[in-house]
Amino acid sequence: MAEIIQDIQHKVLAAVDGSIHSFNALRYLSYLFTDLENINVHLLCVVPAGSARLGMEWVDERDQMTMVSTQVRAKLSAARRFMEEAVLQLGRRGIAPAQVTTSVKLSRSSVAADILTEANKGLYDALLIGRRGIGRIEELFMGSSLSGSMAERCYKIPLWIVDGKVNSRRFLLPVDSSFNSLKAADHLGFMLAHNPYVEVSLLHLSSMVGGNTAADLESLSKMWGHDWCERHLNHPDAIYHAPEQMLIDRGLNPERIYRLDRAVCLQPHTHIIRQSSKSNCGTIVIGRRPKGEKKGILKGVSDSVLDMAKHMAIWVIG
Repeated sequence: MAEIIQDIQHKVLAAVDGSIHSFNALRYLSYLFTDLENINVHLLCVVPAGSARLGMEWVDERDQMTMVSTQVRAKLSAARRFMEEAVLQLGRRGIAPAQVTTSVKLSRSSVAADILTEANKGLYDALLIGRRGIGRIEELFMGSSLSGSMAERCYKIPLWIVDGKVNSRRFLLPVDSSFNSLKAADHLGFMLAHNPYVEVSLLHLSSMVGGNTAADLESLSKMWGHDWCERHLNHPDAIYHAPEQMLIDRGLNPERIYRLDRAVCLQPHTHIIRQSSKSNCGTIVIGRRPKGEKKGILKGVSDSVLDMAKHMAIWVIG
């Protein structure tokens, strides 16, 4: 694996809308990265253009203002005021104004599509959003339903979803030897390298239906190198050892990584949610199948965890 660069900078795109749910997401972010200088945040608010949206994608921002209603202009002004307050709030919680940039834009197609366009530019390490209530980000932005759009379409960049207030820096990482699981461990380790606050608990579940995902050494070797995979995926306890080593290689303190007892269950998502509560974890980090890969008869575990999660954050990788 590549040598760790301790001062590597991370950049998170936070999609906000001026609601309490956006403040909850920013509170969560600052709670994880308080007083750490390697985190940078770009706050993005996309304001629906209303009836003027048709043809907006061909108009520059200056001309857009002549096409929108008084109500939309008021929303733009409110969004800018929110941005000022958000920067102040982050500063009070340990993320300095110099680490934060902001932008307020009119939607050119739809709010979700415009956010994904920005997220997929390759400038960010994760996309952060807040949601209200239980379920899939119901009616998050300006009363619209962003949940299906984001969870179903955001595959190129890790998606961090914050539901309510999160008051724990402990992470739950479900693990196996699959590419998806190791990719989740890789992202978690990368984002939290040398973070003095966090703890990570590893959990392996054996499903009573469908079995476990076997390691695909060819795909894994392309991502992390043949030598690393040979050394750690052929380990007697590779299911725990490989993701644990991934976290350590990325810069996590091994004394803050824990192994939970293995369990056999019928519904993995239910056990994951239950274990996160039992272990007082504020965040679940879960890898998911690549876009387009069939999930079979049963719903995907990551989808089900998203449906059930309440008062916690979910990182969806892949």
